[in-house]
Amino acid sequence: MRGPSRKTIGFARRLRGNQTDAESALWHRLRNRQIDGRKFVRQMPIGYYICDFVCRERMLIVEVDGGQHASSSRDAVRDRFLREKGYRVLRFWNNEVLGNAEGVLDVIAGALRDHGQQDEAG
Repeated sequence: MRGPSRKTIGFARRLRGNQTDAESALWHRLRNRQIDGRKFVRQMPIGYYICDFVCRERMLIVEVDGGQHASSSRDAVRDRFLREKGYRVLRFWNNEVLGNAEGVLDVIAGALRDHGQQDEAG
């Protein structure tokens, strides 16, 4: 079977409807190609994982984490899997997104721009 399972897709849809305040705030700034004209999707399944925000064109994943992710070894395994698939992963804490949205957006915009330079260098 290709692509995510129906179960994974259903779970991703439920997550879209139950975003945290930080995820919702960031989504309002990422949607509609607001950063460098790049399209992001939310709660996208990749393998067994559901990623918060993904720019498929630039192979960039943005994760917004709460306190339950502090020192999580599962996140390291997940990030390694996603990197092996060719993605870059940015992680931000909920309080960073809510308290320093412009700084978070600057980091995301920089990562989107760096993508082309990495391709030329590599």
